Amino acid sequence: MSPLTFDTHAFVTELKQAGFSESQAEVITRLHQQASNTTIDYVKHEHSLENVVSNKDLDPRIKETELKIELVLSELKRDIAETKVELIRWIVGVGVLQITIISALLLKLVVTL
Repeated sequence: MSPLTFDTHAFVTELKQAGFSESQAEVITRLHQQASNTTIDYVKHEHSLENVVSNKDLDPRIKETELKIELVLSELKRDIAETKVELIRWIVGVGVLQITIISALLLKLVVTL
């Protein structure tokens, strides 16, 4: 980045042409320069390149997040499959129980007739 240039002579000349005395113009120029330098230093500190996140920094995090999502997705699929198996077992069990009860009732009915 190129350094910021400030023409103090032109600044003082402009102030003198506006009606300021030589000493007033020099003081205002010095204070303006100090304020500008302080602002520039603050901006450099707060917005340094060390704080900037780039694609190079994000790529590993994105990959890590994608892997975590895939892991959670596979666990979810496994849980769904286990739930399906358990549900099928219950349905088959209840079906067998119903058939047994109906058969027993029919046999009882046939034996009593």
